[in-house]
Amino acid sequence: MSGQEGVQPGPEQQASVRVIKPSQFDANTPQTPGMERIAAVSRELAGSQGIWAGITVVQPQVASGVHHHGELETVIYVVSGHSQVRWGEGMQYSEEVEPGDFIYIPPFVPHQEINPSPDTSSRWVIIRTGQEPIVVNLEPEASVSKIEENKATHPQL
Repeated sequence: MSGQEGVQPGPEQQASVRVIKPSQFDANTPQTPGMERIAAVSRELAGSQGIWAGITVVQPQVASGVHHHGELETVIYVVSGHSQVRWGEGMQYSEEVEPGDFIYIPPFVPHQEINPSPDTSSRWVIIRTGQEPIVVNLEPEASVSKIEENKATHPQL
C-alpha cells in the first residue's frame, strides 16, 4: 500500500471541467473569406492544452476561399445545412455533406466549404489538434464569390 489511497488532490492539482456558453464564444480568430469561425474551446476560453474547437457558419450561396490549416488535423461535424467540401491542389475532389456527417481533413490539405442553398446557412462544429489558430488562405479575398459565379468552372455545384 502506498499510503495515498483515499487522498484527494487539492484544488490547485484538480483538473476542472469547463462549460463555455455561446455568449462567451470568441470571433477573434483567423478567418477565411466566405465563412465565419467562432472559437468555443481554446486555451483562452477553456484552458485547453492540445485541442481547439469552434463553430463555422457558411452563408447561403457562398463558396469559401481555398485554405488549409498547416500541420493541424481537423475534424468537422455537420450540424445543419446541406453543403459541399472540395479539396486537393486543384479542388479536384468533392463530396456532398449533410447534418450528421463527420469530415476529416489531414494536415496541409487545401480545401473549400461551399453552401449551395439559396436560403439556409450551413453550421459546422470544428475540432483541431492544436492551439495555434493556423489558417493559410490560398486565394486572395476577391476570389470568394457566390455559387452562381463558380458554376461556370464547376458545373456540379
